[in-house]
Amino acid sequence: MEADTVKSTIDQMKWVNALSTRPSLEAAVAEVTEQAQKLLSLKADLAIVFISSTFASEFPRLMPLLKEHLDVPMLIGCGGGGTIGMARSGLAQEVEGKPALSLTLAHLPGVEVKTFHIPIDTLPDLDSSPDTWMDLIGVSAAEHPQFILLSDPFSSNINDLLQGLDFAYPESIKVGGLASTGAASNSNGLFCDYQLYREGTVGVALSGNIVVEAIVAQGCRPIGQLFQVMESERNILLSLEEHEDNPKAKPLTPLEALQNLLPTLSESDRALAQNSLFVGVARNSFKQNLEQGDFLIRVLLGVDPRNGAIAVGDRIRPGQRIQFHLRDAQASAEDLDMLLQRYQAQERETSAAGAFMFACLGRGEGLYGEPDFDSHLFSRYVNQVPIGGFFCNGEIGPVGDSTFLHGFTTVFGIFRQP
Repeated sequence: MEADTVKSTIDQMKWVNALSTRPSLEAAVAEVTEQAQKLLSLKADLAIVFISSTFASEFPRLMPLLKEHLDVPMLIGCGGGGTIGMARSGLAQEVEGKPALSLTLAHLPGVEVKTFHIPIDTLPDLDSSPDTWMDLIGVSAAEHPQFILLSDPFSSNINDLLQGLDFAYPESIKVGGLASTGAASNSNGLFCDYQLYREGTVGVALSGNIVVEAIVAQGCRPIGQLFQVMESERNILLSLEEHEDNPKAKPLTPLEALQNLLPTLSESDRALAQNSLFVGVARNSFKQNLEQGDFLIRVLLGVDPRNGAIAVGDRIRPGQRIQFHLRDAQASAEDLDMLLQRYQAQERETSAAGAFMFACLGRGEGLYGEPDFDSHLFSRYVNQVPIGGFFCNGEIGPVGDSTFLHGFTTVFGIFRQP
């Protein structure tokens, strides 16, 4: 692991972002560095860069070029199938399938910044103590760090990393995504402190005078009723029971639950259920009135008609509560809108200073039929906040008290002072 630490002491946090769509890497680097430094007009403590996959062959040239133009001690970033940043118009822009470079600079008073690269062979065993994970990162849990994580999809063992970090830093928010440049290993690019890496995870831990909040929009809406899992084996659901509020509840197979549900749906929802049906797993064992966003959405892998079992893309334990969900463009839009309304309604003494958007490659214009949908919806609720980000091979964000790797999701990380 490689790491550095810096501490800034001025009072006001400030984030800026610049986006370039120039096809020349030299021109793009010159444009974003000049524009971002002009907008910031203060010393930057952290730089975060996202670069389009169309520049993949030029990844080795990016860090030397940035180092020529930037005097920023800490830097992380990665390549993405699409790139997100602030256009000169002042609006967020999602650039998909075209050259783009997004640079965020942050002036972070009273914040300790720790960047790191974690090769896969340095990950502790999951039975290791929290101290082992803290030694890996170089930050104590007592400092309450918040994390941005960017990982290679082929060589990071990201699920073990998230589980270990949750174990060592249970109160910390972790957001980020998997690099999405290439279809094979060693073709993705991760960047940390002006070095290019082809494997593992790069990230930053932010401690001190900073708050990070996460919005995880999984793009689904619940249908039907809530069930409790009575019997399961690993990721196979064998027996369900209608929610305990129903005094006439009796065990039934998951297939029976589906067969009872489908006739109650509209014709359009029945058609959608043919290929866009998912299982939502409640993450809070004690919350009685579950809301949209309280579920971890997992793929429904298949049904065994012999015993009525259903296979789900995650381990399910007896006692957990589940609900079937549907996903389409309208559901995705309504889900994000609802979560943003909920976020806006919360009272805060300080406003957001900056944000990152980590969106699935399956969202964007291909889902909505129009560009910039998620980022513009975000800006309607969280106004005048510079956004950077990229389109990912998997998105990292919390649901309940744990951090997960998601699919078909948009995760926003929002940064402000306490």
